[in-house]
Amino acid sequence: MSLQPRSVPPVPEETARIARAVFGPQHPYLKLRDELGPLFQDDLFAELFPTRGQPAEAPWRLALVTLLQFAEGLSDRQAADAVRSRLDWKYLLSLEVTDPGFHYSVLSEFRDRLVVHQASRLLFDTLLARCRERQWLKSRGCQRTDSTHVLSAVRNLSRLELVGETLRHVLDVLAMAVPDWLVRHSLPEWVERYGASFATARLPRAAAERERLARQMGADGWHLWQALGEDLAPSGLRELPAVVTLHRVWLQQYTWEEAPQARETPRLRWREMEELPPAGERLVSPHDPDARYAKKREVGWSGYKIQITETCEADRPLLITDVQTTPATRDDSELLPVIQEQLAQRELLPALHLVDTGYVEGSTLLGSQQRQVDLLGPDQADTSWQARENGGFAAQDFCLDWEAQQVTCPGGKKSVGWRERQERGRPVIRCHFARGDCGPCPHRADCTHSEAGGRQLVFPPREVYEVLQAARQRATTPEFAQQYAARAGVEGTHSQAVRRCGLRRARYVGLAKVHLQHLLTGAALNLVRVADWLCAQPRARTRVTAFARSMAAAGIC
Repeated sequence: MSLQPRSVPPVPEETARIARAVFGPQHPYLKLRDELGPLFQDDLFAELFPTRGQPAEAPWRLALVTLLQFAEGLSDRQAADAVRSRLDWKYLLSLEVTDPGFHYSVLSEFRDRLVVHQASRLLFDTLLARCRERQWLKSRGCQRTDSTHVLSAVRNLSRLELVGETLRHVLDVLAMAVPDWLVRHSLPEWVERYGASFATARLPRAAAERERLARQMGADGWHLWQALGEDLAPSGLRELPAVVTLHRVWLQQYTWEEAPQARETPRLRWREMEELPPAGERLVSPHDPDARYAKKREVGWSGYKIQITETCEADRPLLITDVQTTPATRDDSELLPVIQEQLAQRELLPALHLVDTGYVEGSTLLGSQQRQVDLLGPDQADTSWQARENGGFAAQDFCLDWEAQQVTCPGGKKSVGWRERQERGRPVIRCHFARGDCGPCPHRADCTHSEAGGRQLVFPPREVYEVLQAARQRATTPEFAQQYAARAGVEGTHSQAVRRCGLRRARYVGLAKVHLQHLLTGAALNLVRVADWLCAQPRARTRVTAFARSMAAAGIC
């Protein structure tokens, strides 16, 4: 498909006449076109298409259809049908009433071009630039960030299902790539064992039988891996993505144990649960190697996490300014510097940044100060037993003397050790008290459960500690509560994205395509919000049930 850029045509007269007669001038899509004109131009997509070949469908039109599709939660088929049948879409797309549209597969091809050419942000950033032209984005204003979980497009698998489905998937891939070679190196019993998807397989329930099946599948996978590495095997088979995934799954789920006799070969052993790699490294499906399992409070899921940042100015439309997609195991605090850096590069860095507890750490507070951003949010609570129990001596109850490099406990004793070190990739200061001071102390039960040693404490470096203490003190003021109240509005954005755009479940497989989905979702919501702003639609308030309204009216609550 080739591209010969053309200017966007005006709305056909017949389409405009009928649309205005049917919908009136205040229809959101008609208002968008009348106020903003064409949102995209063909020149914007010139690098995505070759200059020779069959002419492509106008990319400015495909971009707009893609945003409308995500704004209304439509599939590719439904979006293509809407182009053919809906008058408001034809008005926005400058199409004649009788225009038959295009085949739905063009939309997926367009999205693939965005991913392949690393232009996933193109639609999102272009729409934001148009909003900046209309001065709907306030320089150094107030923004808020929050994350939510996203389920992967593949089903959850048990460990046994994961191993079996991984091997079955590899066999299917090899059957299409090198069928003759695979037939020569496959065992006859594999047809029954791996001929059907493990999603419908009846696996044994007894623990011993499941263990036996796991060992058998492990041996089968190892047999195939060795065959793929032989000199006579076709070159490049071990580099196939499905084969790479097979190797990773086998390393994570199996280990070699020494044979009882010296002359015997080592045996492949099914790992115990405690021997498995951390969740951030462990694959959960061969069909989506980027998905990970995570748990946050009561919610556990396999998939991804999305970070949404939006403006929150009362006199301007609420616009999403940044979208980040990560595996589910990434911590929110790790992403905050990335988010602020992205905003700074596009000159969208806020002066006040509202976040929840997961983002607030000493390092993120310090980094925000260096960017001249006021990071506002409650600090993560001290989860030690001393902080939870009344009368216990928590870390904040100790007095630090940075010049003397010494800590004084509430009982008046001074620490005897002060050491700077790295723990979990972060600089910390570890202090400890003498056993002779802590042993006879009458407050020992409130301070430590150690039977032999004295109390130990871990603090961040001085500059981080001081900015953290200042934030904790600030969080107790009425001004903090008043400013922080605006952060709750981002929950409404999550709700709108889930209900309207299907944000909770990934449409596609792989981090790159899921991130494209999220960027398109953010751009689509911005399109909807701009349209509502132009039509002077009031913002929806938090929904209240009929029962709650009745009780409030009666003055009961």
